Amino acid sequence: MASVPGGEVQSAGYVLVVDGGAANRGLISNVLRQAGYETREAPTGEDALTSAREELPRLVVTEVNLPGISGYEVCRELREQFGDDLPIVFVSGERTESYDRVAGLIVGADDYVAMPFAPDELLARVRRLVRRAPQSPPYRLTQREREVLALLSEGLRQAGIARRLSISEKTVAKHIEHILAKLGVHSRAEAIVVAYREPLVRA
Repeated sequence: MASVPGGEVQSAGYVLVVDGGAANRGLISNVLRQAGYETREAPTGEDALTSAREELPRLVVTEVNLPGISGYEVCRELREQFGDDLPIVFVSGERTESYDRVAGLIVGADDYVAMPFAPDELLARVRRLVRRAPQSPPYRLTQREREVLALLSEGLRQAGIARRLSISEKTVAKHIEHILAKLGVHSRAEAIVVAYREPLVRA
């Protein structure tokens, strides 16, 4: 393996590393930390989704084969909840054929790296995606949360937002819960006031 460049601190936010194997998680995390990235680890897909909901990561690196739900399902769920702005990379030591890579890209990943990998290659791919990703918007709202907030501001109710965005009402409710918490308000009406005042949505 090539030596790991380090030194400068990278963009704000953490990289979420998801793998059922402690050794692989540690390897990837170590490569990223030596390059200045903050990392957090999740051993299962469920843990990864919980971590992302609590605080949106800057980028997600996940294995395909995970205990419980698969990396493909994690990718689909993250895309549904957070939109396309969140960079997602599959790094797999088990699913390394060309059709595996194609499948990963089809379900929504931005990149796919087979193990064993050269640290420089992984870091180059991560840096490219981090640079390309939009900077965190005010209040750290995700793209999907901004869409939900905009529709709330238009007067749509939960069912209408779900139909417009082609997601479930349960998912809409979760987005609204996150929006209220991030804006520091207690009602949808207060959220709309903040949205227009900042402005987070267009009048």
